[in-house]
Amino acid sequence: MHSANTSKLNLKRQEAIIGGGQKRIDLQHSKGKLTARERIEVLLDPDSFEEYGLYVEHRCSDFGMEDKKHPGDGVVSGQGMINGRLVFVYSQDFTVMGGSLGEAHARKICHILDKAMQVGAPVIGINDSGGARIQEGVDSLGGYGEIFQRNIDASGVIPQISLIMGPCAGGAVYSPALTDFTIMVENSSYMFVTGPEVVKTVLSENITQEELGGASVHGAKSGVAHLTFKSDIEALLQTRRLLNFLPLSNRESSPEIPIDDTFDRIDVSLNTLVPDSPNQPYDIVELIEKILDEGDFFEIQANYAKNIIIGFGRMEGQTVGVVANQPMQLAGCLDIKASEKSARFIRFCDAFNIPLLTFVDVPGFLPGSDQEHNGIIKHGAKLLYAYGEATVPKITVITRKAYGGAYIVMNSKHLSGDVNYAWANAEIAVMGPEGAVEIIFREEAKNPETKIKKVNEYREKFTSPFVASSRGFIDEVIRPQNTRKHICTALQILKKKKVLKPWKKHDNLPL
Repeated sequence: MHSANTSKLNLKRQEAIIGGGQKRIDLQHSKGKLTARERIEVLLDPDSFEEYGLYVEHRCSDFGMEDKKHPGDGVVSGQGMINGRLVFVYSQDFTVMGGSLGEAHARKICHILDKAMQVGAPVIGINDSGGARIQEGVDSLGGYGEIFQRNIDASGVIPQISLIMGPCAGGAVYSPALTDFTIMVENSSYMFVTGPEVVKTVLSENITQEELGGASVHGAKSGVAHLTFKSDIEALLQTRRLLNFLPLSNRESSPEIPIDDTFDRIDVSLNTLVPDSPNQPYDIVELIEKILDEGDFFEIQANYAKNIIIGFGRMEGQTVGVVANQPMQLAGCLDIKASEKSARFIRFCDAFNIPLLTFVDVPGFLPGSDQEHNGIIKHGAKLLYAYGEATVPKITVITRKAYGGAYIVMNSKHLSGDVNYAWANAEIAVMGPEGAVEIIFREEAKNPETKIKKVNEYREKFTSPFVASSRGFIDEVIRPQNTRKHICTALQILKKKKVLKPWKKHDNLPL
Protein backbone atom coordinates (compact mmCIF):
# COMPACT_ATOMS: atom_id res chain seq x y z
CA MET A 1 0.00 0.00 0.00
CA HIS A 2 1.20 3.51 -0.76
CA SER A 3 2.93 4.87 2.35
CA ALA A 4 0.91 8.13 2.35
CA ASN A 5 -2.29 6.09 2.43
CA THR A 6 -0.91 3.89 5.19
CA SER A 7 -0.06 6.88 7.36
CA LYS A 8 -3.47 8.42 6.64
CA LEU A 9 -5.11 5.14 7.72
CA ASN A 10 -3.04 5.05 10.92
CA LEU A 11 -3.88 8.68 11.66
CA LYS A 12 -7.61 8.14 11.11
CA ARG A 13 -7.55 4.98 13.23
CA GLN A 14 -5.75 6.78 16.08
CA GLU A 15 -8.21 9.65 15.90
CA ALA A 16 -11.14 7.22 16.12
CA ILE A 17 -9.69 5.17 18.96
CA ILE A 18 -8.93 8.17 21.21
CA GLY A 19 -12.65 9.18 21.02
CA GLY A 20 -13.24 12.56 22.67
CA GLY A 21 -9.60 12.91 23.71
CA GLN A 22 -7.52 12.15 26.80
CA LYS A 23 -9.09 14.88 28.94
CA ARG A 24 -12.58 13.45 28.49
CA ILE A 25 -11.30 9.89 29.00
CA ASP A 26 -9.77 10.98 32.34
CA LEU A 27 -13.10 12.57 33.30
CA GLN A 28 -14.91 9.30 32.49
CA HIS A 29 -12.40 7.39 34.69
CA SER A 30 -12.78 9.91 37.53
CA LYS A 31 -16.49 8.97 37.72
CA GLY A 32 -15.53 5.31 38.20
CA LYS A 33 -16.59 4.50 34.63
CA LEU A 34 -14.70 2.67 31.90
CA THR A 35 -14.57 4.05 28.36
CA ALA A 36 -16.65 2.53 25.55
CA ARG A 37 -13.67 0.55 24.23
CA GLU A 38 -12.48 -0.60 27.65
CA ARG A 39 -15.96 -2.00 28.31
CA ILE A 40 -15.88 -4.02 25.10
CA GLU A 41 -12.42 -5.29 26.06
CA VAL A 42 -13.66 -6.59 29.45
CA LEU A 43 -16.85 -8.05 27.95
CA LEU A 44 -15.38 -10.02 25.05
CA ASP A 45 -12.77 -12.76 24.78
CA PRO A 46 -9.25 -11.32 24.27
CA ASP A 47 -8.51 -10.16 20.70
CA SER A 48 -11.91 -11.30 19.39
CA PHE A 49 -13.44 -7.86 18.64
CA GLU A 50 -14.04 -7.01 14.97
CA GLU A 51 -15.18 -3.42 14.58
CA TYR A 52 -17.71 -2.02 12.09
CA GLY A 53 -18.11 1.60 11.03
CA LEU A 54 -14.93 2.95 12.62
CA TYR A 55 -14.88 5.93 10.22
CA VAL A 56 -18.59 6.75 10.12
CA GLU A 57 -19.26 10.48 10.62
CA HIS A 58 -22.43 12.56 10.91
CA ARG A 59 -23.61 14.81 8.04
CA CYS A 60 -25.10 17.61 10.13
CA SER A 61 -23.94 21.15 9.30
CA ASP A 62 -26.26 23.18 11.57
CA PHE A 63 -25.25 24.86 14.85
CA GLY A 64 -21.51 24.65 14.05
CA MET A 65 -21.67 20.85 13.84
CA GLU A 66 -19.51 20.74 10.66
CA ASP A 67 -16.49 21.36 12.94
CA LYS A 68 -17.50 18.67 15.42
CA LYS A 69 -16.96 15.50 13.45
CA HIS A 70 -15.54 12.42 15.17
CA PRO A 71 -14.84 9.13 13.36
CA GLY A 72 -17.27 6.56 14.78
CA ASP A 73 -19.84 9.24 15.72
CA GLY A 74 -19.98 8.40 19.43
CA VAL A 75 -20.63 4.66 19.31
CA VAL A 76 -18.24 1.71 18.99
CA SER A 77 -19.86 -1.29 17.28
CA GLY A 78 -18.89 -4.74 16.05
CA GLN A 79 -18.80 -8.44 16.79
CA GLY A 80 -16.75 -10.66 19.05
CA MET A 81 -16.78 -13.80 21.17
CA ILE A 82 -17.89 -14.61 24.70
CA ASN A 83 -16.40 -17.95 25.74
CA GLY A 84 -15.91 -18.76 22.07
CA ARG A 85 -19.50 -17.96 21.05
CA LEU A 86 -20.45 -15.16 18.64
CA VAL A 87 -22.11 -11.97 19.94
CA PHE A 88 -22.74 -8.52 18.50
CA VAL A 89 -22.08 -5.45 20.61
CA TYR A 90 -22.38 -1.69 20.50
CA SER A 91 -21.01 0.64 23.14
CA GLN A 92 -21.91 4.33 23.32
CA ASP A 93 -18.95 6.66 23.87
CA PHE A 94 -19.77 9.40 26.37
CA THR A 95 -16.47 11.17 25.57
CA VAL A 96 -17.75 11.99 22.06
CA MET A 97 -20.53 14.59 22.18
CA GLY A 98 -21.83 13.02 25.39
CA GLY A 99 -22.59 9.80 23.50
CA SER A 100 -25.58 11.61 21.99
CA LEU A 101 -27.54 9.78 19.32
CA GLY A 102 -27.70 11.22 15.83
CA GLU A 103 -28.60 9.75 12.45
CA ALA A 104 -25.21 8.10 11.73
CA HIS A 105 -24.86 6.84 15.33
CA ALA A 106 -28.32 5.20 15.10
CA ARG A 107 -27.50 3.69 11.71
CA LYS A 108 -24.49 1.89 13.26
CA ILE A 109 -26.68 0.41 16.02
CA CYS A 110 -29.31 -0.67 13.46
CA HIS A 111 -26.59 -2.31 11.38
CA ILE A 112 -25.54 -4.41 14.41
CA LEU A 113 -29.14 -5.47 15.10
CA ASP A 114 -29.72 -6.36 11.43
CA LYS A 115 -26.51 -8.41 11.26
CA ALA A 116 -27.31 -10.26 14.50
CA MET A 117 -30.77 -11.17 13.20
CA GLN A 118 -29.34 -12.45 9.92
CA VAL A 119 -26.80 -14.77 11.51
CA GLY A 120 -28.71 -15.60 14.73
CA ALA A 121 -26.53 -14.24 17.54
CA PRO A 122 -27.23 -12.19 20.71
CA VAL A 123 -26.88 -8.40 20.89
CA ILE A 124 -25.41 -6.59 23.88
CA GLY A 125 -25.98 -2.83 23.91
CA ILE A 126 -23.93 -0.67 26.28
CA ASN A 127 -25.81 2.57 26.97
CA ASP A 128 -23.98 5.70 28.15
CA SER A 129 -25.52 8.67 26.41
CA GLY A 130 -26.86 12.16 26.96
CA GLY A 131 -29.83 11.21 24.73
CA ALA A 132 -31.02 12.59 21.42
CA ARG A 133 -28.56 14.86 19.59
CA ILE A 134 -30.61 18.05 19.62
CA GLN A 135 -28.65 19.63 16.75
CA GLU A 136 -29.86 16.86 14.41
CA GLY A 137 -33.51 17.40 15.33
CA VAL A 138 -36.05 14.94 13.99
CA ASP A 139 -33.32 12.78 12.35
CA SER A 140 -32.24 11.86 15.85
CA LEU A 141 -35.79 10.87 16.85
CA GLY A 142 -36.08 8.89 13.62
CA GLY A 143 -32.90 7.08 14.65
CA TYR A 144 -34.46 5.96 17.93
CA GLY A 145 -37.59 4.78 16.14
CA GLU A 146 -35.50 2.66 13.73
CA ILE A 147 -33.73 1.03 16.69
CA PHE A 148 -37.01 0.33 18.51
CA GLN A 149 -38.50 -1.37 15.45
CA ARG A 150 -35.49 -3.69 15.25
CA ASN A 151 -35.62 -4.44 18.99
CA ILE A 152 -39.25 -5.50 18.47
CA ASP A 153 -38.50 -7.62 15.39
CA ALA A 154 -35.58 -9.30 17.19
CA SER A 155 -37.62 -10.04 20.33
CA GLY A 156 -37.89 -13.79 20.84
CA VAL A 157 -35.53 -14.41 17.91
CA ILE A 158 -32.16 -13.52 19.49
CA PRO A 159 -31.35 -12.68 23.12
CA GLN A 160 -30.98 -8.91 23.66
CA ILE A 161 -29.16 -7.54 26.70
CA SER A 162 -28.92 -3.86 27.67
CA LEU A 163 -26.20 -2.58 29.95
CA ILE A 164 -26.89 0.87 31.43
CA MET A 165 -23.52 2.37 32.32
CA GLY A 166 -24.25 6.07 32.56
CA PRO A 167 -27.20 8.29 31.73
CA CYS A 168 -30.11 6.84 29.76
CA ALA A 169 -33.01 9.28 29.56
CA GLY A 170 -36.01 10.32 27.46
CA GLY A 171 -36.70 8.21 24.37
CA ALA A 172 -33.41 6.34 24.93
CA VAL A 173 -34.93 4.28 27.78
CA TYR A 174 -37.35 2.46 25.52
CA SER A 175 -34.74 0.42 23.68
CA PRO A 176 -33.53 -1.24 26.93
CA ALA A 177 -37.16 -1.68 28.00
CA LEU A 178 -37.82 -3.68 24.80
CA THR A 179 -34.84 -5.99 25.34
CA ASP A 180 -34.77 -9.17 27.44
CA PHE A 181 -32.46 -8.11 30.28
CA THR A 182 -31.52 -4.68 31.59
CA ILE A 183 -28.41 -4.44 33.76
CA MET A 184 -27.49 -1.32 35.75
CA VAL A 185 -24.41 -0.11 37.65
CA GLU A 186 -24.95 1.27 41.14
CA ASN A 187 -24.26 5.00 41.63
CA SER A 188 -23.12 5.63 38.04
CA SER A 189 -26.14 4.80 35.89
CA TYR A 190 -29.71 6.05 35.81
CA MET A 191 -32.82 5.76 33.65
CA PHE A 192 -35.91 7.97 33.47
CA VAL A 193 -38.33 9.26 30.85
CA THR A 194 -38.29 12.81 32.26
CA GLY A 195 -35.36 14.11 34.31
CA PRO A 196 -35.22 15.87 37.70
CA GLU A 197 -35.33 19.39 36.13
CA VAL A 198 -38.63 18.70 34.35
CA VAL A 199 -40.04 17.03 37.47
CA LYS A 200 -39.10 20.15 39.45
CA THR A 201 -40.61 22.54 36.90
CA VAL A 202 -43.86 20.65 36.44
CA LEU A 203 -44.45 19.20 39.91
CA SER A 204 -42.26 21.46 42.10
CA GLU A 205 -40.69 18.26 43.43
CA ASN A 206 -37.00 18.23 44.33
CA ILE A 207 -35.45 14.88 43.47
CA THR A 208 -31.95 13.70 42.54
CA GLN A 209 -31.11 11.60 39.46
CA GLU A 210 -30.28 8.67 41.77
CA GLU A 211 -33.61 8.92 43.66
CA LEU A 212 -35.57 9.28 40.43
CA GLY A 213 -33.98 6.53 38.36
CA GLY A 214 -30.85 5.03 39.90
CA ALA A 215 -29.97 1.34 40.00
CA SER A 216 -31.43 0.89 43.51
CA VAL A 217 -34.79 2.33 42.39
CA HIS A 218 -35.04 0.19 39.25
CA GLY A 219 -33.63 -2.90 40.95
CA ALA A 220 -36.05 -2.87 43.91
CA LYS A 221 -39.02 -0.55 43.23
CA SER A 222 -39.88 -0.44 39.53
CA GLY A 223 -38.43 -3.79 38.43
CA VAL A 224 -37.04 -2.14 35.27
CA ALA A 225 -33.52 -3.46 36.02
CA HIS A 226 -33.09 -7.24 36.07
CA LEU A 227 -29.63 -7.09 37.61
CA THR A 228 -27.61 -4.39 39.37
CA PHE A 229 -23.88 -4.48 40.14
CA LYS A 230 -21.36 -2.34 42.01
CA SER A 231 -19.03 -1.52 39.10
CA ASP A 232 -18.64 -1.58 35.32
CA ILE A 233 -16.23 -4.53 35.59
CA GLU A 234 -18.57 -6.65 37.72
CA ALA A 235 -21.54 -5.89 35.45
CA LEU A 236 -19.56 -6.88 32.33
CA LEU A 237 -18.21 -10.12 33.85
CA GLN A 238 -21.69 -11.11 35.09
CA THR A 239 -23.07 -10.42 31.59
CA ARG A 240 -20.61 -13.02 30.31
CA ARG A 241 -21.96 -15.43 32.95
CA LEU A 242 -25.59 -14.71 31.98
CA LEU A 243 -24.80 -15.34 28.32
CA ASN A 244 -23.38 -18.79 29.19
CA PHE A 245 -26.92 -19.92 30.07
CA LEU A 246 -28.52 -18.67 26.85
CA PRO A 247 -28.74 -20.05 23.31
CA LEU A 248 -27.44 -17.87 20.45
CA SER A 249 -30.93 -17.70 18.93
CA ASN A 250 -34.38 -19.30 19.06
CA ARG A 251 -33.21 -21.92 16.55
CA GLU A 252 -30.40 -23.21 18.75
CA SER A 253 -30.21 -24.99 22.07
CA SER A 254 -28.41 -23.62 25.12
CA PRO A 255 -24.74 -24.51 25.51
CA GLU A 256 -24.15 -27.80 27.34
CA ILE A 257 -21.61 -27.41 30.14
CA PRO A 258 -19.72 -30.53 31.35
CA ILE A 259 -20.46 -31.02 35.06
CA ASP A 260 -19.15 -32.83 38.07
CA ASP A 261 -22.51 -33.80 39.51
CA THR A 262 -24.54 -37.01 39.20
CA PHE A 263 -28.14 -36.97 38.02
CA ASP A 264 -29.33 -39.19 40.89
CA ARG A 265 -27.54 -37.40 43.73
CA ILE A 266 -29.54 -37.88 46.94
CA ASP A 267 -29.78 -34.96 49.37
CA VAL A 268 -31.11 -36.14 52.73
CA SER A 269 -31.16 -32.57 54.11
CA LEU A 270 -34.17 -31.86 51.84
CA ASN A 271 -36.28 -34.21 53.99
CA THR A 272 -36.13 -31.71 56.86
CA LEU A 273 -36.05 -28.44 54.89
CA VAL A 274 -39.79 -27.73 55.20
CA PRO A 275 -40.77 -27.03 58.85
CA ASP A 276 -43.57 -29.08 60.49
CA SER A 277 -45.59 -25.96 61.22
CA PRO A 278 -47.43 -24.84 58.05
CA ASN A 279 -46.95 -21.16 59.02
CA GLN A 280 -43.20 -21.26 59.53
CA PRO A 281 -41.10 -19.95 56.62
CA TYR A 282 -38.00 -21.53 55.04
CA ASP A 283 -35.69 -20.32 52.27
CA ILE A 284 -36.70 -21.76 48.89
CA VAL A 285 -33.32 -20.67 47.42
CA GLU A 286 -31.67 -23.30 49.61
CA LEU A 287 -33.86 -25.93 47.95
CA ILE A 288 -33.11 -24.60 44.43
CA GLU A 289 -29.34 -24.65 45.04
CA LYS A 290 -29.46 -28.20 46.42
CA ILE A 291 -31.20 -29.48 43.30
CA LEU A 292 -29.33 -27.66 40.50
CA ASP A 293 -25.96 -28.79 39.11
CA GLU A 294 -23.17 -27.94 41.54
CA GLY A 295 -25.45 -25.53 43.45
CA ASP A 296 -25.01 -22.90 40.73
CA PHE A 297 -28.06 -20.59 40.57
CA PHE A 298 -28.06 -17.27 38.70
CA GLU A 299 -30.93 -15.30 40.22
CA ILE A 300 -32.68 -12.56 38.21
CA GLN A 301 -34.44 -9.53 39.79
CA ALA A 302 -33.38 -10.64 43.27
CA ASN A 303 -34.43 -7.36 44.96
CA TYR A 304 -37.81 -6.97 43.26
CA ALA A 305 -40.99 -8.89 44.16
CA LYS A 306 -39.01 -11.07 46.55
CA ASN A 307 -42.05 -13.31 47.16
CA ILE A 308 -41.19 -15.09 43.90
CA ILE A 309 -37.76 -16.29 42.81
CA ILE A 310 -36.66 -16.54 39.17
CA GLY A 311 -33.33 -17.41 37.59
CA PHE A 312 -31.19 -19.79 35.56
CA GLY A 313 -29.43 -22.98 36.54
CA ARG A 314 -28.46 -26.28 34.95
CA MET A 315 -29.62 -29.88 35.23
CA GLU A 316 -27.14 -32.41 33.79
CA GLY A 317 -25.32 -29.55 32.07
CA GLN A 318 -28.43 -28.16 30.32
CA THR A 319 -29.92 -24.74 31.10
CA VAL A 320 -33.24 -24.60 32.97
CA GLY A 321 -35.35 -21.62 34.03
CA VAL A 322 -36.44 -21.78 37.67
CA VAL A 323 -39.60 -20.17 39.12
CA ALA A 324 -40.33 -20.63 42.83
CA ASN A 325 -42.58 -19.13 45.51
CA GLN A 326 -40.51 -17.73 48.41
CA PRO A 327 -42.17 -18.44 51.82
CA MET A 328 -39.75 -15.96 53.45
CA GLN A 329 -41.61 -13.03 51.82
CA LEU A 330 -45.38 -12.42 52.16
CA ALA A 331 -45.62 -16.16 53.00
CA GLY A 332 -45.01 -16.82 49.28
CA CYS A 333 -48.32 -15.20 48.20
CA LEU A 334 -48.65 -14.11 44.58
CA ASP A 335 -49.21 -10.40 43.96
CA ILE A 336 -49.08 -8.00 41.01
CA LYS A 337 -45.30 -7.55 40.97
CA ALA A 338 -44.56 -11.26 41.41
CA SER A 339 -46.99 -12.17 38.61
CA GLU A 340 -45.41 -9.75 36.12
CA LYS A 341 -41.85 -10.63 37.10
CA SER A 342 -42.34 -14.36 36.65
CA ALA A 343 -44.61 -14.12 33.58
CA ARG A 344 -41.99 -12.24 31.58
CA PHE A 345 -39.27 -14.67 32.63
CA ILE A 346 -41.43 -17.67 31.64
CA ARG A 347 -42.10 -16.15 28.21
CA PHE A 348 -38.37 -15.53 27.70
CA CYS A 349 -37.58 -19.18 28.54
CA ASP A 350 -40.34 -20.40 26.25
CA ALA A 351 -39.11 -18.22 23.35
CA PHE A 352 -35.59 -19.65 23.68
CA ASN A 353 -36.37 -23.33 24.30
CA ILE A 354 -35.32 -23.31 27.97
CA PRO A 355 -37.22 -25.92 30.07
CA LEU A 356 -39.11 -24.59 33.11
CA LEU A 357 -38.74 -25.92 36.61
CA THR A 358 -41.36 -24.68 39.12
CA PHE A 359 -41.28 -25.09 42.90
CA VAL A 360 -44.64 -24.39 44.52
CA ASP A 361 -45.42 -23.30 48.06
CA VAL A 362 -48.25 -20.81 47.68
CA PRO A 363 -51.11 -20.03 50.07
CA GLY A 364 -52.94 -17.90 47.49
CA PHE A 365 -53.04 -14.43 45.98
CA LEU A 366 -52.30 -11.48 48.24
CA PRO A 367 -55.64 -10.07 49.50
CA GLY A 368 -56.53 -6.38 49.86
CA SER A 369 -58.06 -3.37 48.14
CA ASP A 370 -54.62 -2.14 47.02
CA GLN A 371 -54.06 -5.30 44.95
CA GLU A 372 -57.63 -5.42 43.61
CA HIS A 373 -57.70 -1.73 42.62
CA ASN A 374 -54.36 -2.01 40.85
CA GLY A 375 -55.62 -4.91 38.75
CA ILE A 376 -54.39 -8.16 40.31
CA ILE A 377 -57.02 -9.90 38.16
CA LYS A 378 -55.39 -8.97 34.86
CA HIS A 379 -51.81 -9.05 36.20
CA GLY A 380 -52.31 -12.47 37.80
CA ALA A 381 -53.76 -13.59 34.47
CA LYS A 382 -50.40 -12.78 32.82
CA LEU A 383 -48.69 -15.47 34.88
CA LEU A 384 -51.48 -17.94 34.19
CA TYR A 385 -51.26 -17.08 30.48
CA ALA A 386 -47.47 -17.40 30.33
CA TYR A 387 -47.53 -20.91 31.81
CA GLY A 388 -50.49 -22.05 29.69
CA GLU A 389 -48.90 -20.77 26.48
CA ALA A 390 -45.39 -22.16 27.11
CA THR A 391 -44.59 -25.30 25.10
CA VAL A 392 -41.14 -26.06 26.51
CA PRO A 393 -40.78 -28.97 28.98
CA LYS A 394 -42.54 -27.91 32.22
CA ILE A 395 -41.89 -29.69 35.52
CA THR A 396 -43.52 -28.78 38.84
CA VAL A 397 -42.72 -29.78 42.40
CA ILE A 398 -45.21 -28.86 45.16
CA THR A 399 -43.17 -28.68 48.35
CA ARG A 400 -45.85 -27.61 50.84
CA LYS A 401 -48.96 -25.56 50.05
CA ALA A 402 -50.82 -25.13 46.78
CA TYR A 403 -54.15 -23.45 47.48
CA GLY A 404 -56.95 -22.10 45.33
CA GLY A 405 -56.40 -20.19 42.11
CA ALA A 406 -52.71 -19.92 42.95
CA TYR A 407 -52.42 -23.74 42.71
CA ILE A 408 -53.80 -23.63 39.16
CA VAL A 409 -51.61 -20.69 38.13
CA MET A 410 -48.32 -22.23 39.30
CA ASN A 411 -47.90 -24.58 36.34
CA SER A 412 -50.50 -27.14 37.37
CA LYS A 413 -51.42 -30.16 35.24
CA HIS A 414 -54.44 -28.18 34.01
CA LEU A 415 -52.15 -25.63 32.30
CA SER A 416 -50.37 -28.44 30.44
CA GLY A 417 -47.67 -29.04 33.04
CA ASP A 418 -45.77 -32.09 31.73
CA VAL A 419 -44.70 -33.75 34.96
CA ASN A 420 -46.11 -32.64 38.32
CA TYR A 421 -44.67 -33.96 41.57
CA ALA A 422 -45.65 -33.36 45.18
CA TRP A 423 -43.67 -33.99 48.33
CA ALA A 424 -45.47 -36.35 50.73
CA ASN A 425 -46.44 -33.60 53.20
CA ALA A 426 -47.84 -31.26 50.50
CA GLU A 427 -51.36 -29.84 50.69
CA ILE A 428 -53.42 -29.19 47.56
CA ALA A 429 -56.84 -27.67 48.14
CA VAL A 430 -59.26 -24.85 47.37
CA MET A 431 -58.13 -23.25 50.63
CA GLY A 432 -56.27 -24.07 53.86
CA PRO A 433 -57.91 -26.60 56.23
CA GLU A 434 -58.60 -24.01 58.98
CA GLY A 435 -60.42 -21.63 56.64
CA ALA A 436 -62.34 -24.46 54.99
CA VAL A 437 -63.57 -25.88 58.33
CA GLU A 438 -64.75 -22.44 59.45
CA ILE A 439 -66.92 -22.21 56.34
CA ILE A 440 -68.19 -25.80 56.07
CA PHE A 441 -68.67 -26.47 59.79
CA ARG A 442 -69.41 -22.93 60.94
CA GLU A 443 -71.31 -23.92 64.12
CA GLU A 444 -69.20 -26.93 65.20
CA ALA A 445 -65.99 -24.94 64.64
CA LYS A 446 -66.89 -22.64 67.52
CA ASN A 447 -65.79 -25.45 69.88
CA PRO A 448 -61.94 -25.49 69.79
CA GLU A 449 -61.63 -29.28 70.28
CA THR A 450 -64.17 -30.09 67.58
CA LYS A 451 -62.43 -27.62 65.28
CA ILE A 452 -59.05 -29.36 65.67
CA LYS A 453 -60.69 -32.73 64.95
CA LYS A 454 -62.48 -31.38 61.84
CA VAL A 455 -59.29 -29.66 60.60
CA ASN A 456 -57.37 -32.96 60.81
CA GLU A 457 -60.23 -34.81 59.09
CA TYR A 458 -60.36 -32.22 56.30
CA ARG A 459 -56.57 -32.31 55.86
CA GLU A 460 -56.64 -36.11 55.53
CA LYS A 461 -59.66 -36.28 53.25
CA PHE A 462 -59.20 -33.28 50.95
CA THR A 463 -55.73 -31.71 51.04
CA SER A 464 -53.50 -34.80 50.94
CA PRO A 465 -51.42 -35.06 47.73
CA PHE A 466 -52.78 -38.61 47.32
CA VAL A 467 -56.22 -37.13 46.63
CA ALA A 468 -54.83 -35.01 43.76
CA SER A 469 -52.75 -37.92 42.50
CA SER A 470 -55.82 -40.21 42.54
CA ARG A 471 -57.37 -37.74 40.06
CA GLY A 472 -54.20 -37.74 37.92
CA PHE A 473 -53.39 -34.09 38.75
CA ILE A 474 -50.12 -35.17 40.41
CA ASP A 475 -47.96 -37.73 38.58
CA GLU A 476 -46.08 -38.95 41.61
CA VAL A 477 -45.75 -38.25 45.32
CA ILE A 478 -42.00 -38.27 45.97
CA ARG A 479 -39.52 -38.18 48.83
CA PRO A 480 -37.77 -34.80 49.02
CA GLN A 481 -34.29 -36.41 48.98
CA ASN A 482 -34.92 -37.90 45.50
CA THR A 483 -36.18 -34.69 43.86
CA ARG A 484 -33.12 -34.13 41.65
CA LYS A 485 -33.23 -37.65 40.23
CA HIS A 486 -36.95 -37.35 39.36
CA ILE A 487 -36.47 -33.96 37.65
CA CYS A 488 -33.42 -35.09 35.63
CA THR A 489 -35.25 -38.22 34.46
CA ALA A 490 -38.32 -36.19 33.43
CA LEU A 491 -36.14 -33.69 31.53
CA GLN A 492 -34.45 -36.51 29.62
CA ILE A 493 -37.84 -37.92 28.56
CA LEU A 494 -39.15 -34.48 27.52
CA LYS A 495 -36.12 -33.51 25.40
CA LYS A 496 -37.90 -34.04 22.10
CA LYS A 497 -41.28 -32.64 23.22
CA LYS A 498 -43.34 -31.12 20.37
CA VAL A 499 -46.62 -29.22 20.70
CA LEU A 500 -48.90 -28.11 17.88
CA LYS A 501 -50.89 -24.95 18.63
CA PRO A 502 -53.74 -23.52 16.54
CA TRP A 503 -52.68 -20.94 13.95
CA LYS A 504 -52.89 -17.31 15.01
CA LYS A 505 -51.22 -14.10 13.95
CA HIS A 506 -50.27 -13.56 17.59
CA ASP A 507 -51.94 -13.85 20.96
CA ASN A 508 -53.60 -11.09 22.96
CA LEU A 509 -51.90 -11.26 26.33
CA PRO A 510 -53.86 -9.54 29.16
CA LEU A 511 -51.72 -6.40 29.51
